[in-house]
Amino acid sequence: MKTNTLKLIALFAVVFFGITSCSNDDEFKNSIQLDYSITGIAKRTSNLSSLVAALNRAGLAETLSGSGTFTVFAPTNEAFSTFLTANGFASVNDVPVPVLKNILLNHVLGAEIASAAIPTATYVSTLSPINTNTDSPTISMFVQKSGGTVTLNGGIANSGAVVTTADVEANNGVIHIVNRVIAIPTLVNHVIANPSFDTLQAVVTSTSGAFGDQSAVLNALVGIPASSPATLFAPDNAAFTAATTGTGFAVGATAAQVTKVLQYHVTGAGNVRSNQLTNNQSVPMITSPAQNVTVILGTGTVDIRDTANNLSRVFQADVQCSNGVIHGVDRVLQPQL
Repeated sequence: MKTNTLKLIALFAVVFFGITSCSNDDEFKNSIQLDYSITGIAKRTSNLSSLVAALNRAGLAETLSGSGTFTVFAPTNEAFSTFLTANGFASVNDVPVPVLKNILLNHVLGAEIASAAIPTATYVSTLSPINTNTDSPTISMFVQKSGGTVTLNGGIANSGAVVTTADVEANNGVIHIVNRVIAIPTLVNHVIANPSFDTLQAVVTSTSGAFGDQSAVLNALVGIPASSPATLFAPDNAAFTAATTGTGFAVGATAAQVTKVLQYHVTGAGNVRSNQLTNNQSVPMITSPAQNVTVILGTGTVDIRDTANNLSRVFQADVQCSNGVIHGVDRVLQPQL
């Protein structure tokens, strides 16, 4: 009897441990087979199925499942639905592939940035190129963090987005889930997005009052096509305060003079990035008649000299937009009024 009992125990042990072993083997194999890349995680996330469909259509699913380190701001299904409806598309498959690819790349950074590493405000470069040329500049994104809230390109009201779920870790980067598809920003979008340019925004959008009606300037900026980009030297809030108070040159300026001042900050010479500027370069602005500024390069500095011989320093270079580039400056440029 004892012998039979021992045989039964031994048999049970073999069966039990065999089953356990097989079960563990299966779990181990399954864990190995799971794709923990950005694409793999998106495929297993139910509210990112539209993103997966878009990545497949644009030929980017393989890129985001391969080697490299990325940050992806991932729009939800609801975000894609809003985007498709607003643009008259029935589904992701109706969006032209080149358009879809550029939009998706506007959500991707070429480095991993966890939410904890995001400062109060910063610019980052997406992987979306402004054109098909080799080594084409890529679109900038303005990222803000207030408490635990991360806002991209000024939020929903400015065709940007807000992060709703941060830090979904992948083996090739990180996913931050967002509540909108982020439009590729224009010059006007990037001016609106950055609080440092709030006064510039107020002046350009003015229709009455101290600055007069500047609708024509705003319409001109909005109407700049990507095929004929412009460069904007954007004064910050402190620069406008200095120009419009006390002994500032713009105190008491008429609406027509304000228009000329605004025009004196825009050149139609193209998408002129900081590495394309040369010392003593004369740059024509869009005033009528045209007036020039002069570029003064120092050791690690770029200054812009106006008609009054004042120097305005570039403090933020190369904010890349779809229809041009912005260089933030610390003084309002003074034209001949």
